Amino acid sequence: KKGVGTEINLLELMPVRTVDWIKDEEGKIILLKPKYKSPFLKKHLLPRMKKPNFKVNLDEIGSYLWILIDGEKNVDQIAHLFKKQFGERVEPLYDRLSKFLMNLEKNHFIKFTGFPASKE
Repeated sequence: KKGVGTEINLLELMPVRTVDWIKDEEGKIILLKPKYKSPFLKKHLLPRMKKPNFKVNLDEIGSYLWILIDGEKNVDQIAHLFKKQFGERVEPLYDRLSKFLMNLEKNHFIKFTGFPASKE
């Protein structure tokens, strides 16, 4: 994802959601990840399944972060709002936030935009 000689600063990137989600009765977020990615399987199997999605339940902190991931805020802006909401509970702030976001990205729940242009 990075070009030669291009440094990527996570704080400048903008996370964007890539999966559907719902809120439960307590206001916590449940991510809905489709069980199949193939267009053929999506078309022919998913409509027949009672539960076409894997459900991933987020806790209070993860749910708050998920709401902040709106495709308009970069990671630095999210970090400031996160710290304002939870204070010392989320220290070390940048460590926790980067691990959470990288885990979401690794599992294809979000993607990052705002990569710097290559200097080639």
